[in-house]
Amino acid sequence: MSFVYLDNAATSFPKPPQVVEAIAHFLTHIGANAGRSGHRLSIEAGRIVYQTREALAELFHISDPLRIVFGHNVTEMLNLVLTGFLRPGDHVITSSMEHNSVMRPLRALEREGVEVSVIPCSPEGLLEPAEIEKAIRPNTRLIVLNHASNVTGTILPVKEAGEIAHRHGIFLLVDAAQTAGVYPIDVEADKIDFLAFTGHKGLLGPTGTGGLYIGPRVPLEELRPLKRGGTGSRSELEEQPDFLPDKYESGTQNAAGLAGLEAGVRFVLERGVEEIRSHELELTARILEGLSSIKGVKVYGPSDLSLRVGIVSFNVEGMEPSEVALRLDEEFGIMCRPGLHCAPSAHRTIGTFPKGTVRFAPGIFNTAEEVEKAVEAVRTIARR
Repeated sequence: MSFVYLDNAATSFPKPPQVVEAIAHFLTHIGANAGRSGHRLSIEAGRIVYQTREALAELFHISDPLRIVFGHNVTEMLNLVLTGFLRPGDHVITSSMEHNSVMRPLRALEREGVEVSVIPCSPEGLLEPAEIEKAIRPNTRLIVLNHASNVTGTILPVKEAGEIAHRHGIFLLVDAAQTAGVYPIDVEADKIDFLAFTGHKGLLGPTGTGGLYIGPRVPLEELRPLKRGGTGSRSELEEQPDFLPDKYESGTQNAAGLAGLEAGVRFVLERGVEEIRSHELELTARILEGLSSIKGVKVYGPSDLSLRVGIVSFNVEGMEPSEVALRLDEEFGIMCRPGLHCAPSAHRTIGTFPKGTVRFAPGIFNTAEEVEKAVEAVRTIARR
């Protein structure tokens, strides 16, 4: 049986051939540790790592590529900012649509004396910017928002939040897990101080890659590293370097993964984010229209396509999401994700906690025929 992969919100698949080739080339012909030696292979590995920074800087409109710090995933980068920037007595504002990669660190920090305000979103996952401003206190240090929900695809008002943050002298952290590579991001125009992203979703790179942009307003002396150790720089010192990106990049980098990430980002740049978004929204529109026509199927999130990315959550009346997803896989070859999607707060917001939803997430390599097949499979399941 052929299969249809609609789980791109978890990780994108397939990857462009260039990504596989770049990883294989690195492991076959380079293989050295970037920034740790002076021989030609180490220098070449370092060049590839820097080229990846340059490609990401072009994509996100970052003027200085060295303001991009690499890590293993977006969760690590979010933890770096949340645990490294917030102190007991600080106040942080977030939304009710956040992933546990934000909520769990914040709840841990709350027990240590950080004040947390969670602004309720609408049942569609929409956030009113004025509510952010109302929540600001004298000790507010940070606003943290996901750019788009991994449950409903709802886009949050990041640009407006950036303007509010700058107006009040506070900082904005954006979780771009679901938007990097599929939705336009301009860190300067949107006044984003921290942009956390993962490499294996919309950027089409391999797992084990991610990064963080740290803007020029951020006082580096107030952002503690998540880990400390060897950086290949200032090796005569037993103190951590105080400059970017080395302060936050201790340990051997995943250079092979970053080679693949560069190839993925170059693919996105060549194809164009707007073209990718247009394709994904066309598929999303077909899914929304098709599912909404099926008796007993409830679809979540905004009906206005401009307010969402390519993620659709739904439920079939009288069936558990896990049962629907299992049948889609076993009987029709449709691969998707059921459950709470590591975002219980978001599911409480849209009224689907504790059972969750079934989630379809088309990507750049899906076709209209594939999503129509998925919709018809749901129609068949809902009739039984």
